[in-house]
Amino acid sequence: MKILHTADWHIGKKLHKHDLYPDFDLFINWLCNCIQENDIELLLISGDVFDLANPSSDARKQYYKALLKLRNLDCKIILTGGNHDSPAMLDAPGEILRELEMHVVGSLRENIEECIIPIKGKSGETEIVVAALPYLRDADLRSAADGNTYEDRLEAIRMGIQNTFFCAAEICKTKYPNIPALAMGHLYAAGVETSESERDIQIGNQAAFQASQFGDFFNYIALGHIHKPQKVNGLVPTYYSGSPIPLSFSERKDEKRVLILDSGKSWIPESIPVPIFRKLLKISGDLNELQTKLSQLINNSSLNNLIELEMIEEQYDATKLYELDKLIQNFNSPGFEIVKSRVNFKNKLSGASELYAGRPQLEDLKPREVFLELLAKKPYETDISKEILGAFDELMEDLQQQETPNEL
Repeated sequence: MKILHTADWHIGKKLHKHDLYPDFDLFINWLCNCIQENDIELLLISGDVFDLANPSSDARKQYYKALLKLRNLDCKIILTGGNHDSPAMLDAPGEILRELEMHVVGSLRENIEECIIPIKGKSGETEIVVAALPYLRDADLRSAADGNTYEDRLEAIRMGIQNTFFCAAEICKTKYPNIPALAMGHLYAAGVETSESERDIQIGNQAAFQASQFGDFFNYIALGHIHKPQKVNGLVPTYYSGSPIPLSFSERKDEKRVLILDSGKSWIPESIPVPIFRKLLKISGDLNELQTKLSQLINNSSLNNLIELEMIEEQYDATKLYELDKLIQNFNSPGFEIVKSRVNFKNKLSGASELYAGRPQLEDLKPREVFLELLAKKPYETDISKEILGAFDELMEDLQQQETPNEL
C-alpha cells in the first residue's frame, strides 16, 4: 500500500497580517496531482489542520473544499487533531466523513480502541492498521495524583505519552496480529530543530519526549507539530513531514515536502519536495544596500514574494529613518511586497533614539519570552522560578486551547 504523510497545514494562517489562503489552495492542487501520479491509497495528516482553534468561516470552507478534492481521488484519509485545532470542531462531522472513508480523530477517545483504524487494500483485506493518536492534552496525560512539583508534572506528561503509544501498540498487536501498524502523533520530540512559527506545548516544550519511548512495535511513526522536515532518531522510522508551506521567515530556507511510503518495499519514506509558490526574502544592509538589492529583484513565483527588510547602520540617523520609510512607501516592484521592516543601529545611543537601536519589537516576541524577561528581574531561587514558569506555561496552553462553543 502506498501512503502519503503530511501535517501542519495551518489553514487560516496569516504571515505578518498577510493571508496564506492562495498558498494552501496551490498546495492542495499540487497534492491531488501527487496522489494521482503516485497511486496513493492512504493519506495521513498529523495535526494542526487549522491555525486557530476557532477558525474563520473562510478557513473552514477551505478545509472542506480540500477534503472534497481529495475524496474525489478515491484515497482514504486519516486526519488527527493538533495543539492548534479544536477537538470538538474537528470531531463534529466525524460520522458523515467516516461514510466517505475519511477518519477524523480530533481528540483522544475514552476507549483508545476507537483511535485504531484498520485500512483495507484493493483486495478487500486489511493491509495496514493505523493508531491515529491526536495531540495529547494535559487532561489526557495527567491525573490529580501525579504530583505537584515541576519535575513531577514533566515526568507525568512524558509517561502519559509513552503509555498511550504502548497501549495503542498492544491493541494493534492483539486485534490485528501480523498486520503492519503505523502510528500518528502530534508532539515535541527531544532534539528536533524548531522554527519561529510553532507554539510551545506541554509545559513550554520542557516535557520533550524521547523518541526511544515510542517503543519498537510500529513500522512507522508519522509525526506533526514541528514545521522543519526531519527524521527523529527512534527505534523505528519516525519522521516529521514538516509544514507544506513556509509559515514564518525562519522557514524560508527549508525544503518543504511530503513523505511517501510503499509498505511493500520499505518503511523508510521517500521525500517529495513541494513546489515553491512564493519566496520569503529577508533583505539586510545599510540604506544604500537595501536600495540596490530591492532594485535587482527578479520575480519567478506564482504568488507575490514577501520581504522582511532590515536596515543596519553604524550610527543613529533620523534622516535615514525617514529615507527608509520613503523607500518602503514608494516600493512598487511587481511580484513583491514588503510586509515587515526593522532598524538596527550598531552604536546604540541613550534617550529616545534607543527605541530604534535594534531592540526587538514587542510584536516579535512570544509571551513566554516577555515573561522570562520579567522573571529574570525577580530574586527567586531556581526551583521557585521553575515552578512559576511551569505554571505560566500551563496557563498559556489552557488559554490557547480555549474554545468558543457558541461559534462552533
